[in-house]
Amino acid sequence: MDAVTASPNIGRSIPRLEANDKVTGRIEYIHHLRLPGMLYGKIFRSNVPHARIKSVDVSAAEAVEGVFQVVTIDDIRKVIPHPYYGPAFHDQPILADGKVRFAGEPVAVVLATDKRIAEQAAALIVAEYEDLPGVFDEVDAMTSQTLVHDELKPAATFPDLQHLKGRKGTNIALDYHLVRGDVEEGFAKADHVFEHVFRTQQVMHTPMEPFVSVADAQDGSVTLHTASQGPSFVRIEIARLLGLPENRVRVRVPHLGGGFGGKLYIKLEALVTALSMVARRPVKIALTMEEQFFMVTRHPCTFTIKSGVNKDGRIIARHCEVVWNGGAYADIGPRVTQKAGFTSAGPYDIENVLIDSYAVYTNRPPCGALRGFGAPQTAWAYECHTDMIAEALGLDKIEFRRMNILREGRPQASGTPMVDAAVEQAMDHTLDLMNWKLPFDRGSGKIRRGRGVAIGFKGITAPTTSVAIVNLYGDGSCALYIGTVDMGQGSDTVMAQIAAEVLNIDPAAIKIIHPDTDVTPYDMGTLGSRSTYHMGTAVRLAAEDAKAKIAALAAELGLPEGTNAPLAELLRRKYGMQAGNIIGTGSFIPDYQKPDTKTGQTIKGTPFWGVGASGAEVEVDTETGHFTITKLVNVADVGTAINPKMVLQQLSGAAIMQLGFTTTENMVFRDGQLTNGSLADYKIPNLLDMPREFINDYTQSRQKDGPFGAKGAGESTTIALSPAIGNAIADAIGLFLPDLPITPESIFRALQDANGTPLAGE
Repeated sequence: MDAVTASPNIGRSIPRLEANDKVTGRIEYIHHLRLPGMLYGKIFRSNVPHARIKSVDVSAAEAVEGVFQVVTIDDIRKVIPHPYYGPAFHDQPILADGKVRFAGEPVAVVLATDKRIAEQAAALIVAEYEDLPGVFDEVDAMTSQTLVHDELKPAATFPDLQHLKGRKGTNIALDYHLVRGDVEEGFAKADHVFEHVFRTQQVMHTPMEPFVSVADAQDGSVTLHTASQGPSFVRIEIARLLGLPENRVRVRVPHLGGGFGGKLYIKLEALVTALSMVARRPVKIALTMEEQFFMVTRHPCTFTIKSGVNKDGRIIARHCEVVWNGGAYADIGPRVTQKAGFTSAGPYDIENVLIDSYAVYTNRPPCGALRGFGAPQTAWAYECHTDMIAEALGLDKIEFRRMNILREGRPQASGTPMVDAAVEQAMDHTLDLMNWKLPFDRGSGKIRRGRGVAIGFKGITAPTTSVAIVNLYGDGSCALYIGTVDMGQGSDTVMAQIAAEVLNIDPAAIKIIHPDTDVTPYDMGTLGSRSTYHMGTAVRLAAEDAKAKIAALAAELGLPEGTNAPLAELLRRKYGMQAGNIIGTGSFIPDYQKPDTKTGQTIKGTPFWGVGASGAEVEVDTETGHFTITKLVNVADVGTAINPKMVLQQLSGAAIMQLGFTTTENMVFRDGQLTNGSLADYKIPNLLDMPREFINDYTQSRQKDGPFGAKGAGESTTIALSPAIGNAIADAIGLFLPDLPITPESIFRALQDANGTPLAGE
């Protein structure tokens, strides 16, 4: 631990500030909220994936005693003339408008005084549709004549998406391209050329707290109580929808019971606001676990990767084509397409790179941000591809990586230098924890054992802004006003530690004021591992501003420089009693250079790099395909760990989540219909699924421009985990599997195919 972390508050595993309230049940969640006169909404959803709406019969539902009203898009248009929203395109209607674009899309809402009555009435609604052809596969959608949208209208909200243009006649929402060097010339000069295709599946966030929002719209203003990771954006978008100034829209967010990216941007907020305006009463909608499958999911993708390699093992050319299945509405998919696209060549030093990344509409549920923001999908491809190349060339897989790895100061494919990115250190620490150099028992008979390693990285969303306020009261106590949402990651505690370090006080003495847009300042959102770096820096600056004002007050009172008088005493001297405040403010937006529109080149495309490495040992029964992960190691570069225990908890949680996406989780569709839309059929990992040895750790590194050397930790162990397991299974059975998830069936089918006895069916 370096000298900076050996301090009163940085590098200390203090308990979470909210821990006592959580274990005693006093913590506030929106699911508990009841407002006077509140109505409950239950959504009636489409049962077809693509169709024109011929009619919606709500008469039977309206006749149910206790039903207040049944609302369709026609009712909403009376209060919101243009009822479309979205962070990238204004493409999503508050309720289905003229047609439905995926099975499960909201068509109508029953409002009732009791949620059970609303549910009973919603089951009585009958809709008649005129079926339209559907398109469900992302590659097919690229050229399909079946269009999900007739026209796209860019939102122009975020700086990195302002280049989006309206489109007609295509399902491609965004195409991103990066060019470095001459990839075709590189392939021509290469001694070997390898090309593989990889696919990842559609999965969901599955937070323990389902989506929930409450709106109270009256007298030309709106108050939203919502489980959101981005209250500032919700305020901006609701104000735009209603044509109101931002000071007439209030968004309150307490603690969240998990988010993982799903509760970003607008989800239920536009709907409950519209319903409250129609009903002129507060309205609450809380989704069931099953309904979450139709809210937002993670992008499936098809990744074609082609590499040119010299006989000495140097990669000299790489072409990546990534096609992202965005579902029926864009959400933030165009940003995923860009941010994951520009790192899709992997953490390697390659002179000639061409990347083509496409966001594509289909008639599936919408896809958006999910922990890792596309980096786990791309790492699955480039790290399995790396092992396949080394295997074909007879090269050591670790030394092949080491030969090609990006090192400090070298430009990544986008032209942005790799700075403060401990890629090789993370790999080496993983190898040490794997005991890689010791003999390895590969099994015998039907039981085969293998091991694999993978490394990965991601760029961070940019440019984004965070603002913080430190308020020191007349008695010297402190409150910290921030828009960062604590959804279980421990951000309240970390921000208190940062402020306490500057102000030389106990973090436990700092009160965190949770996001309330009438009170707390702007923050772009709690997403993409940005909070510790962005908001942490804003908090540090706000605390330093307050500290400077304390020093100025002491000078004003004629005290010698360096006098260490308590703030309460200074304020009493100033005002003659216990009174007054010291207010410190801090605002932070990191440097950013917009990429060239033709080449994608920029010298500052990300504020920092998210880095992770993983290693896995597996045991495979070659007669059945069943496998056990006997050891799983994950190492992240988090810079300085502000709170080491919470960092390890973050790394562990991220790894467990990605383990599910690797081995068990898969939204299975048939002709656009989800066939396993419940937790009885959609399997997330539990404690019994954990590897026998499960090790999570971080490198001793430092992000020089981060707060006290820190950067984000929430996603790093999602990136390389899947290919580490995939490479380990390939090492055990001698066959690479190109598609996720890896299941006993997929292993068994691969073995049967290799034996010349393929199984029938898919």
